[in-house]
Amino acid sequence: MTCTRFRILPLNIFNAPIIPNIENNALRQQLEQIIDQKTKPIGALGRLETLALQLGMIQGTLTPKIEQPQIRVFAADHGLTKHGTSAYPSAVTAQMVYNFLQGGAAINVLARQHNIELKVVDAGVDADFSNSPFKDHPQLLDYKIRHGSRDALTEAAMTEVECLAALESGMNVVKNMAGNLLIVGEMGIGNTSAASLLLARLGDLSIADCIGRGTGLDDAGLQHKANILTQVLERHREAQVPFDVLAALGGLEIAMMAGALMQAASERRILLIDGFIASSALLVAERLAPGVAQYAIFAHHSVEPGHAHLLKLLNAKPLLDMGMRLGEGSGAALAYPLLQSACAIINEMASFSDAGISEQSK
Repeated sequence: MTCTRFRILPLNIFNAPIIPNIENNALRQQLEQIIDQKTKPIGALGRLETLALQLGMIQGTLTPKIEQPQIRVFAADHGLTKHGTSAYPSAVTAQMVYNFLQGGAAINVLARQHNIELKVVDAGVDADFSNSPFKDHPQLLDYKIRHGSRDALTEAAMTEVECLAALESGMNVVKNMAGNLLIVGEMGIGNTSAASLLLARLGDLSIADCIGRGTGLDDAGLQHKANILTQVLERHREAQVPFDVLAALGGLEIAMMAGALMQAASERRILLIDGFIASSALLVAERLAPGVAQYAIFAHHSVEPGHAHLLKLLNAKPLLDMGMRLGEGSGAALAYPLLQSACAIINEMASFSDAGISEQSK
């Protein structure tokens, strides 16, 4: 088992949860034997077999199963957007939250299709939902830290206290959650900039390798974004340890997602990881609490350029490559049935001895 402790801060101490090590040689050998003895040539089901093995290792069982899968879409605004780093105005964040609560977004459709419970977490949207028709909506969870992160070009995106609060709030979201599988989605105009900044600093990469068009920037917009983010990195060049990097460069929803992922891994939940933003939150979580990534299954390869670098840093091989870049958890919801199939294969498919079929000749 591994455990990470943040350095002592002026007002608080944050203890990252203990992350159990999933590696168990005896269990791995038993799972491999069970999978190899199914009525098929060894390896014939390809990645479905390795997925079944991974699920068994995560859950520490020979009979992995998924119960009450959950999607939590974390929403927040970003102060940096005032510098024109996004193709859409910040008001779209709140408008999309309303769309989620009315069931009209892509993630709503996919969640309904696959019977996955979805809730929206207000991590820091620049809107007051308490004065809206949705103030008591059962799918809206109020964990708002503040109305959007600060302008990272002039100050840290979050103070230390705000960053700690976001991490702890993410943990609390999971503590109050049913089921054994978590998909973290996000909504936040400007969050590809925050994710790119985190990747550049934590991955020691140039900002040019990390940025993409986000919600649809043209060439001039992309160059402007690169210029602004380069200035942000220089402004916070002294932020190097993971917590300081998150506070200086991240966003409220990304910090809350990182907290949720750490807590979920500590409870041995399956982490079905979406695209660029979710992967950046996982990178943060892994740096704060090493071992979290053991619990991650990567759903798809986003077309955001930085995602390829994140996948490499996390030693990840995603299940799908659909040319997607929506976020919200949509790619993870799309990949979810593959996990159901992997569980069904290991639990329901006959072995050679069960079926009275001769095995491969030695």
